[in-house]
Amino acid sequence: MRHADVTPALVAAETDRLVATALGLRDPDAAAPSLCEGWTRGHVLAHVARNADALARVCDVALTGVPGTMYDDVASRDADIERDADRPLEEHVADLRESAQRLADRLAQLGPEHSDVRVERTPGGFPVAVGLVPFMRLREVVFHHVDLDAGYTFASAPSEVVSLFLRDGVNRLAHADAPPSLRIRTVEGDEHTVGDGATLVTGSGADVLLWLARGTTDGVVFDGPVPTLPFGG
Repeated sequence: MRHADVTPALVAAETDRLVATALGLRDPDAAAPSLCEGWTRGHVLAHVARNADALARVCDVALTGVPGTMYDDVASRDADIERDADRPLEEHVADLRESAQRLADRLAQLGPEHSDVRVERTPGGFPVAVGLVPFMRLREVVFHHVDLDAGYTFASAPSEVVSLFLRDGVNRLAHADAPPSLRIRTVEGDEHTVGDGATLVTGSGADVLLWLARGTTDGVVFDGPVPTLPFGG
Protein backbone atom coordinates (compact mmCIF):
# COMPACT_ATOMS: atom_id res chain seq x y z
CA MET A 1 0.00 0.00 0.00
CA ARG A 2 1.15 3.52 -0.87
CA HIS A 3 0.09 6.84 0.64
CA ALA A 4 -2.11 7.50 -2.40
CA ASP A 5 -3.87 4.14 -1.95
CA VAL A 6 -5.59 5.23 1.27
CA THR A 7 -9.28 5.66 0.48
CA PRO A 8 -12.05 7.57 2.25
CA ALA A 9 -13.70 4.18 2.82
CA LEU A 10 -10.69 2.96 4.80
CA VAL A 11 -10.66 6.20 6.79
CA ALA A 12 -14.37 5.75 7.54
CA ALA A 13 -13.90 2.15 8.64
CA GLU A 14 -11.13 3.01 11.09
CA THR A 15 -13.14 6.00 12.34
CA ASP A 16 -16.04 3.67 13.10
CA ARG A 17 -13.69 1.46 15.11
CA LEU A 18 -12.48 4.50 17.08
CA VAL A 19 -16.05 5.58 17.79
CA ALA A 20 -16.90 2.05 18.96
CA THR A 21 -14.02 2.18 21.45
CA ALA A 22 -15.11 5.60 22.69
CA LEU A 23 -18.66 4.27 23.17
CA GLY A 24 -17.23 1.57 25.44
CA LEU A 25 -15.69 4.13 27.78
CA ARG A 26 -17.34 5.92 30.69
CA ASP A 27 -16.91 9.53 31.73
CA PRO A 28 -14.25 8.79 34.41
CA ASP A 29 -12.25 6.88 31.78
CA ALA A 30 -11.84 10.04 29.70
CA ALA A 31 -9.83 11.66 32.49
CA ALA A 32 -7.31 8.77 32.56
CA PRO A 33 -3.88 9.26 30.98
CA SER A 34 -3.40 8.36 27.34
CA LEU A 35 -0.20 7.22 25.66
CA CYS A 36 0.36 10.83 24.56
CA GLU A 37 2.50 12.40 27.25
CA GLY A 38 0.57 15.07 29.14
CA TRP A 39 -2.75 14.24 27.49
CA THR A 40 -5.78 12.45 28.90
CA ARG A 41 -8.02 10.31 26.74
CA GLY A 42 -10.28 13.34 26.56
CA HIS A 43 -7.47 15.38 25.02
CA VAL A 44 -6.93 12.65 22.42
CA LEU A 45 -10.61 12.49 21.49
CA ALA A 46 -10.84 16.28 21.26
CA HIS A 47 -7.74 16.39 19.06
CA VAL A 48 -9.08 13.77 16.65
CA ALA A 49 -12.30 15.74 16.20
CA ARG A 50 -10.54 19.05 15.69
CA ASN A 51 -8.09 17.41 13.28
CA ALA A 52 -11.03 16.39 11.09
CA ASP A 53 -12.15 20.01 10.92
CA ALA A 54 -8.60 21.17 10.20
CA LEU A 55 -8.27 18.73 7.31
CA ALA A 56 -11.69 19.81 6.05
CA ARG A 57 -10.25 23.32 5.87
CA VAL A 58 -7.42 21.96 3.73
CA CYS A 59 -9.96 20.39 1.38
CA ASP A 60 -11.98 23.61 1.24
CA VAL A 61 -8.99 25.52 -0.12
CA ALA A 62 -8.75 23.06 -3.01
CA LEU A 63 -12.50 22.90 -3.59
CA THR A 64 -13.22 26.63 -3.45
CA GLY A 65 -9.94 28.24 -4.44
CA VAL A 66 -10.20 30.55 -1.44
CA PRO A 67 -6.81 30.83 0.32
CA GLY A 68 -6.59 29.41 3.84
CA THR A 69 -4.51 27.32 6.20
CA MET A 70 -5.05 24.05 8.06
CA TYR A 71 -4.88 25.85 11.43
CA ASP A 72 -4.98 29.57 12.21
CA ASP A 73 -1.96 29.08 14.48
CA VAL A 74 -0.52 26.57 16.94
CA ALA A 75 -1.84 28.40 20.00
CA SER A 76 -5.48 28.31 18.87
CA ARG A 77 -5.13 24.67 17.86
CA ASP A 78 -3.88 23.78 21.34
CA ALA A 79 -6.52 25.96 23.01
CA ASP A 80 -9.32 24.17 21.16
CA ILE A 81 -8.07 20.81 22.43
CA GLU A 82 -7.86 22.06 26.02
CA ARG A 83 -11.33 23.57 25.74
CA ASP A 84 -12.91 20.30 24.65
CA ALA A 85 -10.87 17.75 26.61
CA ASP A 86 -13.04 17.60 29.75
CA ARG A 87 -16.40 17.15 28.06
CA PRO A 88 -18.70 14.20 28.82
CA LEU A 89 -18.01 11.19 26.61
CA GLU A 90 -21.42 11.54 24.99
CA GLU A 91 -20.31 14.91 23.63
CA HIS A 92 -16.95 13.52 22.53
CA VAL A 93 -18.64 10.74 20.57
CA ALA A 94 -21.10 13.12 18.90
CA ASP A 95 -18.24 15.46 17.98
CA LEU A 96 -16.16 12.60 16.57
CA ARG A 97 -19.03 11.49 14.36
CA GLU A 98 -20.07 14.94 13.20
CA SER A 99 -16.57 16.21 12.47
CA ALA A 100 -15.70 12.98 10.64
CA GLN A 101 -18.79 13.36 8.49
CA ARG A 102 -17.89 16.94 7.62
CA LEU A 103 -14.48 15.75 6.43
CA ALA A 104 -15.99 12.78 4.59
CA ASP A 105 -18.29 15.13 2.68
CA ARG A 106 -15.24 17.08 1.46
CA LEU A 107 -13.25 13.97 0.59
CA ALA A 108 -16.13 12.77 -1.59
CA GLN A 109 -15.86 15.97 -3.64
CA LEU A 110 -12.12 15.83 -4.26
CA GLY A 111 -10.87 14.80 -7.67
CA PRO A 112 -7.46 14.17 -9.25
CA GLU A 113 -7.26 17.86 -10.17
CA HIS A 114 -7.11 18.77 -6.47
CA SER A 115 -4.31 16.40 -5.45
CA ASP A 116 -1.38 18.73 -6.06
CA VAL A 117 -2.90 21.75 -4.32
CA ARG A 118 -0.80 22.64 -1.29
CA VAL A 119 -2.11 24.28 1.86
CA GLU A 120 0.08 25.62 4.66
CA ARG A 121 -0.41 23.95 8.04
CA THR A 122 -0.19 27.38 9.71
CA PRO A 123 0.55 30.74 8.05
CA GLY A 124 4.09 30.46 6.73
CA GLY A 125 4.32 26.83 7.83
CA PHE A 126 5.06 23.72 5.80
CA PRO A 127 2.57 22.93 3.04
CA VAL A 128 0.18 19.98 3.08
CA ALA A 129 -0.65 18.29 -0.23
CA VAL A 130 -4.41 17.84 -0.57
CA GLY A 131 -3.88 14.43 -2.17
CA LEU A 132 -2.36 13.22 1.11
CA VAL A 133 -5.37 14.20 3.26
CA PRO A 134 -6.87 10.65 3.38
CA PHE A 135 -3.51 9.24 4.49
CA MET A 136 -3.02 12.01 7.04
CA ARG A 137 -6.47 11.42 8.49
CA LEU A 138 -5.98 7.66 8.65
CA ARG A 139 -2.71 8.16 10.50
CA GLU A 140 -4.37 10.46 13.03
CA VAL A 141 -7.30 8.12 13.61
CA VAL A 142 -5.23 4.94 13.97
CA PHE A 143 -2.37 6.40 16.02
CA HIS A 144 -4.70 8.17 18.43
CA HIS A 145 -6.97 5.14 18.69
CA VAL A 146 -3.88 3.32 19.96
CA ASP A 147 -3.17 6.27 22.28
CA LEU A 148 -6.48 5.73 24.07
CA ASP A 149 -4.91 2.59 25.57
CA ALA A 150 -8.34 0.99 25.62
CA GLY A 151 -7.80 -2.33 23.85
CA TYR A 152 -7.00 -1.25 20.30
CA THR A 153 -3.33 -1.58 19.32
CA PHE A 154 -1.39 -1.28 16.09
CA ALA A 155 -1.83 -5.04 15.80
CA SER A 156 -5.57 -4.35 15.51
CA ALA A 157 -5.07 -2.29 12.35
CA PRO A 158 -4.86 -3.88 8.89
CA SER A 159 -1.39 -5.27 8.25
CA GLU A 160 -0.93 -3.25 5.08
CA VAL A 161 -1.72 -0.08 7.04
CA VAL A 162 0.89 -0.95 9.67
CA SER A 163 3.47 -1.52 6.92
CA LEU A 164 2.61 1.84 5.37
CA PHE A 165 2.91 3.66 8.70
CA LEU A 166 6.19 1.92 9.44
CA ARG A 167 7.62 2.96 6.08
CA ASP A 168 6.38 6.51 6.62
CA GLY A 169 7.90 6.60 10.11
CA VAL A 170 11.26 5.39 8.84
CA ASN A 171 11.21 8.06 6.13
CA ARG A 172 10.58 10.73 8.75
CA LEU A 173 13.47 9.38 10.82
CA ALA A 174 15.80 9.45 7.82
CA HIS A 175 15.01 13.13 7.24
CA ALA A 176 15.38 14.21 10.87
CA ASP A 177 18.14 16.61 11.84
CA ALA A 178 19.95 13.90 13.78
CA PRO A 179 18.72 10.54 12.46
CA PRO A 180 19.60 7.42 14.46
CA SER A 181 21.56 4.60 12.87
CA LEU A 182 19.38 1.50 12.77
CA ARG A 183 18.14 -1.37 10.65
CA ILE A 184 14.57 -2.58 11.16
CA ARG A 185 13.53 -6.15 10.39
CA THR A 186 9.97 -7.16 11.24
CA VAL A 187 8.61 -10.68 11.59
CA GLU A 188 6.25 -9.87 8.71
CA GLY A 189 9.21 -9.30 6.38
CA ASP A 190 9.50 -5.52 6.30
CA GLU A 191 13.09 -4.24 6.21
CA HIS A 192 14.20 -0.62 6.51
CA THR A 193 17.56 1.07 7.11
CA VAL A 194 18.27 4.51 8.54
CA GLY A 195 21.82 5.83 8.38
CA ASP A 196 24.43 3.08 8.29
CA GLY A 197 22.16 0.59 10.09
CA ALA A 198 24.41 0.14 13.12
CA THR A 199 21.70 -1.29 15.42
CA LEU A 200 19.42 -4.12 14.34
CA VAL A 201 15.84 -3.64 15.56
CA THR A 202 13.52 -6.64 15.34
CA GLY A 203 9.93 -7.39 16.34
CA SER A 204 6.46 -7.38 14.90
CA GLY A 205 5.56 -4.42 12.72
CA ALA A 206 3.02 -3.32 15.33
CA ASP A 207 5.55 -3.41 18.18
CA VAL A 208 8.25 -1.61 16.20
CA LEU A 209 5.75 1.03 15.10
CA LEU A 210 4.71 1.65 18.71
CA TRP A 211 8.37 2.10 19.63
CA LEU A 212 8.86 4.61 16.84
CA ALA A 213 5.68 6.46 17.77
CA ARG A 214 5.74 6.39 21.57
CA GLY A 215 9.07 4.95 22.68
CA THR A 216 7.60 1.72 24.07
CA THR A 217 10.09 -1.13 23.69
CA ASP A 218 7.80 -4.04 24.65
CA GLY A 219 8.24 -6.82 22.11
CA VAL A 220 11.14 -5.06 20.37
CA VAL A 221 14.67 -6.51 20.41
CA PHE A 222 17.85 -4.47 19.86
CA ASP A 223 21.27 -5.98 19.15
CA GLY A 224 22.95 -2.95 20.72
CA PRO A 225 22.07 0.18 22.69
CA VAL A 226 18.50 1.35 22.11
CA PRO A 227 18.75 4.16 19.53
CA THR A 228 17.65 7.61 20.62
CA LEU A 229 14.66 8.79 18.58
CA PRO A 230 14.50 12.47 17.60
CA PHE A 231 10.70 12.46 17.91
CA GLY A 232 7.88 10.07 18.76
CA GLY A 233 9.22 8.06 21.64
